[in-house]
Amino acid sequence: MWPITWGNDGNLYSIWGDGGGFGGTNTSGRVSTGIAQIGGTPPSLVATNVNGGVNSEVSPSWACTSCGKSDAIISVGGVLYAWFNTQTGGSSPIHKLMWSNDLGKTWQYSSWQYPDSAYPAVMPGSFINFGQDYAGAPDNYVYMYFQYLATPFANDTYSLWLTRVPKDQLTNESAYQIFTGLDANGNPTWSTSIVNAKPVFTDPNGVGWQQSVYDPYLHRYLLTVVHGENSSNGYNGNGTWGMFDAPNPWGPWTTVTYVNQWQDSYPKFSFSIPQKWMSTDGKNFVMVYSGTGPYDSWNTINGTFNTTNTTPTPQPSTPAPTLSLSASPTTVSSGGSTTLTW
Repeated sequence: MWPITWGNDGNLYSIWGDGGGFGGTNTSGRVSTGIAQIGGTPPSLVATNVNGGVNSEVSPSWACTSCGKSDAIISVGGVLYAWFNTQTGGSSPIHKLMWSNDLGKTWQYSSWQYPDSAYPAVMPGSFINFGQDYAGAPDNYVYMYFQYLATPFANDTYSLWLTRVPKDQLTNESAYQIFTGLDANGNPTWSTSIVNAKPVFTDPNGVGWQQSVYDPYLHRYLLTVVHGENSSNGYNGNGTWGMFDAPNPWGPWTTVTYVNQWQDSYPKFSFSIPQKWMSTDGKNFVMVYSGTGPYDSWNTINGTFNTTNTTPTPQPSTPAPTLSLSASPTTVSSGGSTTLTW
């Protein structure tokens, strides 16, 4: 899955699932969950398997025997935090927060789960990443997106919820707040009760794994979301995804690109854009992603935002399902490129 964050030592850190990590395969060094360190700049990368995988710095030593999978990692104050779906809750997903004080070598995990009720519940989410070790964040909160889950069908998700927590209290369950809408002045409101939550992003085609990063040069929050994952189409998620931008974590969202069967029909997901690899004008970037079949690995592609001098007109939070791709992607491989219009 390869969610990614920028550590306090200058390296990137990422989590993978069901594989051998860098230099490994699905049989060589295979672990359920692993942590990798990535140094350098594409195409010249130096990657190390920190915990799990081939030639790991330490033997797989997770703090729990059923850690499941993660699509969310962030570095704050020199500590790595990650949300894990333990994959032990059946139709009711159980999420545990894990954290590492030594850059991924050893981990602790929370005794509580989030949320603490079965339904409404949330699916694995993503942190909004900023600069190195959370530098450049606009306030003292860490923000996270989760997929809203109203029924026991894990993939029937059409909306994203937004949660925040003070950055020095991530391990404190009672400190978490969820977005409940906007007041009369357009300011966000928050609650500690999940029953008061309101979505910040909705797509009738269904939403899947997502990633988010702040572009400090364009002053926009970037959100990538897999769509087409719902019971009406058999949970296809076959290479369908979109990228969206907004001035705030809660929107309003405009559409950068919205595409079906990108490249081919193989599922692809967890599209991450590390701030470390953005150009100084914020228009050029490197995107990391994974998938199934030939994409079941670490994949990167270069991209460019074409911007205008006018402020984009805000659109509803629900993207139109007929939006067309604003650029044609090239072959997906390290060093490939694509241009996206914003």
